[in-house]
Amino acid sequence: MVSTPFGKISIGNADAGLCGGMVFAALDYWHAGIAPPAARPAPGQPLYGYIVQRLIDSWHLPVGVAEYYRWMNLPDGDTGFDLFGQHVVTEHGVAWHTIQTQWPQIVADLDNGVPTALGVVTVASADPADLGLNHQVLAYGYDASESQVTVNVYDPNSGQNDGIYIRFDPQAPTKPT
Repeated sequence: MVSTPFGKISIGNADAGLCGGMVFAALDYWHAGIAPPAARPAPGQPLYGYIVQRLIDSWHLPVGVAEYYRWMNLPDGDTGFDLFGQHVVTEHGVAWHTIQTQWPQIVADLDNGVPTALGVVTVASADPADLGLNHQVLAYGYDASESQVTVNVYDPNSGQNDGIYIRFDPQAPTKPT
């Protein structure tokens, strides 16, 4: 059990997910310039303990957990209203934050040849117990055009499949993408 701003979270059960630990361990191996082990460690083995510790590290307690929770509660697109012929944005959505704030940081790392861990919000919920339903992947490359960005990712749930990607339209940050 690990204490968070939203209560205690049970960790260490692979059924509940160790994606963040796998992502950060893979990044550690990349920085060290060595290939990660191919075999899946069993609970109780040192490598398994290391992955669990990297999972906890990936949460960046308490700020990272609070940030995930905030993203889980953002609208997909911007919200607002029209007033005297002008649209007033009351809250930027996930798409705006992704395209305007996060993507420039990610592309800077990738352009410098550095893979970057990505938090993937997969659930919209105000229930802190749903934080564990989100996911983490590791971006290692991208292709971008005016109307489409494809980010190549290592997804711990997909093994050695190099065909996993995240795709979005960078032209419409105010709308769900």
